[in-house]
Amino acid sequence: MSIFRFPLLVWMGIAILIFSLGIRQSFGIFMMPISETFNTGREFFSLAIALQNLLFGMFQPFVGMAADRWGARRIICFGALTYAAGLYLTSIAVQPDWLYLTLGALVGLGLSGTSYVIILGAVAKVVPAQHTAKAFGLTTAAGSFGMFAVIPGAEALLSNFDWQTALQVFAVACSVMVVLSAFMKTSEVNKTQTTAQDDAPDSVKAALNEAFSHKGYWLIHAGFFVCGFHVMFIATHLPSYLGDKGLAASAAAMALAYVGVFNIFGSYFWGVMGDRFDKRYVMTSLYLMRTLVIASFVLLPVTNNTASIFGAAIGFCWLGTVPLTSGLVRQIFGAKYLSTLYGLVFFTHQVGSFLGAWAGGRIYDYYGSYEPIWWSTVVLAFAAALLHIPINANPVIRKPLLASA
Repeated sequence: MSIFRFPLLVWMGIAILIFSLGIRQSFGIFMMPISETFNTGREFFSLAIALQNLLFGMFQPFVGMAADRWGARRIICFGALTYAAGLYLTSIAVQPDWLYLTLGALVGLGLSGTSYVIILGAVAKVVPAQHTAKAFGLTTAAGSFGMFAVIPGAEALLSNFDWQTALQVFAVACSVMVVLSAFMKTSEVNKTQTTAQDDAPDSVKAALNEAFSHKGYWLIHAGFFVCGFHVMFIATHLPSYLGDKGLAASAAAMALAYVGVFNIFGSYFWGVMGDRFDKRYVMTSLYLMRTLVIASFVLLPVTNNTASIFGAAIGFCWLGTVPLTSGLVRQIFGAKYLSTLYGLVFFTHQVGSFLGAWAGGRIYDYYGSYEPIWWSTVVLAFAAALLHIPINANPVIRKPLLASA
């Protein structure tokens, strides 16, 4: 299936992710101005972002279950409004502790209703199984395009206004997602495209029991934990790391923008590879590439050029894990409860994100250096490459009576 023949819902989901994840990925460049305003160390902002990611993941299984039951449209609308409220309330905060509730809890809840789990769950219901990874790759690339488009805009806002105004502009932008959510209707699904659901468990509880008894499901969790650790550490701390090395803020913004633009191509590439080859081995290749890229960046001198090259290289394998991981879950368990099952996997991803964001600030404040955490990301990348090899990726074999049990 050509990407141009994908249903309208896929393209509306892409647009929602551009706004939702584009704003989210810009938070790293707010670390310094917010920390200076409240006269706090980097650990404070890191902990707020870490809390956001942890709650983002904790809410995800529940909003996934809600989307599987009541549809994606209502969940996205609720998430967009909560996202906007969190950003606006952060902009008027007068005490730093407020950010744990606003930037942490409210934005985390908003993200859970407007990001990959909900969008990919909806896409899986309208795209044939054999084209799932490609569709997921295209959808994932949208978040990267948002990163490429939004981060330079955030940098421009911070250069001409204060950080409070920049967040208020982002809060207004969230209203666009409310409008787009009206097109995310999955109730009239072409049943010929979703044959993998025909013998699916008839309840969330049965689907969970099936997944929890599958060894490969837990290995998928472990691999995605590493992904979360990587991406949130880099997104949150790369600007500060480059600043410590004497680079201008514009260099950090450009490096993150390169992450975004190259992930547009990378996410689609890894998705296509997942449709053509064994997803487990494609995932292993992706993590081996991360291992080499991060290790090279730590060993080489930090300059404007090496920062940009690193952004491009890590961007190419940045979120390629999303179409492969969600594609594996869909391949093994079917599409009917994808939002629920992938939501739980995404929670594990966000536990990794919590530790990546928080530990980066904690280790820096303790050692005065990011070097220890950089090398830990190298070790974790290599471990994740090995974790995917033993996964049994064959579709689960269900007894005929399971659906009516």
